[in-house]
Amino acid sequence: MTREDGTIAAEKVTPRQYDRWPEDHRADVEIADGRAVATAVPSARRRRAARLIANALDAAGGSEWNADVAVEIRLTEAPLTVRRPDVVVYRADALDAAPMHADQVLCVVELVSSNSLATGRIVGVHRYAQAGIGHYWRIEWSATGVPVACAYDLDPASQVYQEHAIQSGLVHVTTPFPVTINLTQLS
Repeated sequence: MTREDGTIAAEKVTPRQYDRWPEDHRADVEIADGRAVATAVPSARRRRAARLIANALDAAGGSEWNADVAVEIRLTEAPLTVRRPDVVVYRADALDAAPMHADQVLCVVELVSSNSLATGRIVGVHRYAQAGIGHYWRIEWSATGVPVACAYDLDPASQVYQEHAIQSGLVHVTTPFPVTINLTQLS
C-alpha cells in the first residue's frame, strides 16, 4: 500500500531484497535512500519525447555508447538508491548489465513536467552528481509549450553540475558527444 509521502513501505529495502522483486514490480518503483517510492506511469507524449531523444543520442553515440529509455540505474548500494531516468546513455559493453551502475552511465536525461519540477531540478540532479554521472540533461516545457533543453556537465572536483547549454528549437551540444536534437518534434 502506498503511503501519503509516496513510499510503499516503512521499512528500508536492501539490495538483496530489491533484486528478488519481479521485474514488473520494479518497473513502477524507484528506491530513494532505501525507501520504495511509487512512480507515475509516463504519458504517451512523454514516452514519445523520451524515445525521440534516445534515438538521436543513440545514433550520435556511435559504437561506444547506447541510449535507451527507462533504464534502471543503481546509484548507491547503502542505502539503496535506484533511479529510472527517462533516457540513459551508457557504455555499449554494459548492454546486459543487471543492475546498471552509475560508473557505466555517461548521461541521464530527465523530462520534467510541472508535477516533477522539484525532482528534476533538485533531487534527481543532486543524486546523479553524487553518483559521478558526467552529464545531466533536463528537458522542460515552457509556459507556451515550447521544450527547452538544459545541459549540465559534472565538475569532478566539486561533484556539482555546471551549466553547459540552455537551448530550444534545434539544439546543438558538444558534450557528452556532438549531437543535434530537434526539440520542436517534442511539442
